[in-house]
Amino acid sequence: MTIQAVPEPATRTEHLLFLDRAAVRTCAAGIDPVAAVEDVLRAHAAGHTALPAEGYLPWANSQGAYCRSIAMLGSVGAADPTVPTAYGMKLINAATSNPAQGRERAGGVSFLFDPETARPAVVAEAAYLSALRTGAYTMSSLRHLGPERFQEVTLIGCGAQARTHAELLARYFPDVRTLHVHDLLPERASAFASWVEGSELPFTVVPHGRAAEAAAASTVVITLTITDTGYLSPDHLRPGTFVAHVSLDDLLPEVFDRAQALYVDDVELVRDNPRRVLGRLLGEGRVLAPGTPKPGASTIRGTLGDVLTAAVPAERPGTGVVVSNPFGMAVLDVGLLARVYARAAADGHGTRLDLLGADR
Repeated sequence: MTIQAVPEPATRTEHLLFLDRAAVRTCAAGIDPVAAVEDVLRAHAAGHTALPAEGYLPWANSQGAYCRSIAMLGSVGAADPTVPTAYGMKLINAATSNPAQGRERAGGVSFLFDPETARPAVVAEAAYLSALRTGAYTMSSLRHLGPERFQEVTLIGCGAQARTHAELLARYFPDVRTLHVHDLLPERASAFASWVEGSELPFTVVPHGRAAEAAAASTVVITLTITDTGYLSPDHLRPGTFVAHVSLDDLLPEVFDRAQALYVDDVELVRDNPRRVLGRLLGEGRVLAPGTPKPGASTIRGTLGDVLTAAVPAERPGTGVVVSNPFGMAVLDVGLLARVYARAAADGHGTRLDLLGADR
């Protein structure tokens, strides 16, 4: 028997590119984030993505505040030549005590993996990228499911997500001139208004003392809070309103019961997350999955990707309320980071890190 020697591994350098928030923002400014998100949504609707179950780790810190870590893996484009192939992960953590200490509630890092070696190739600051992905999804849903014309928008919650949404509204909906806002902390709403003015965004910011008043002030309502207790009822929403239910549990179940139309990003993702109101309603059978109509029950029409591929018709608000309720797909983060990375590589942004260091 001939025993063959195992060859010594070749001495190699292994680098990854690190993109801090400033680099991510610079690169993102050179792409169309809504187009990037829509490309991934079409690929997902066509089955050209992989979206494993997310990892979820909760705990309480020394202050008794809720903390959590979410690990979200995904791949996109492997069988779709119109979308760059990308494999990656977003690790996004949060503590509810962070804002009181002057920190953003959530933060983390996103990765891209080398398709051949599976090594991490890119690591990027994730909070801004995640907010951009979320805001771009909202802009797409507004483009296809929102009112035909609108000049006023309501933002409930005035944190980092509100700022990203405001920037994207100015870019994609130049007719919007008024932002109605509410936050449980009036000083945060005031800080948001000052930021809008300092950023020279073309909006008049109108603060409201109650969320219900803000919701009734326009026909586009975007919820950007961290609440796990519903507070908006159907009576708080004007006929012909579009609601982007971006955050957790702002809408009471009755809104879903009486919705004119309901769209999500991924039905199974919703079904697998009973921590959020729509996931609970789907699990209870109070809201039904597409294709299972039942008299008197609310049914999800389909996904935004289905709308983009014309598999499901888009329905804008008429005399009722249209609800878009995305739960957040890692494939959107991965696909968006792939576009940002391409811009970084082309323009020379980021810092190269040597993974092996002196030990190689």
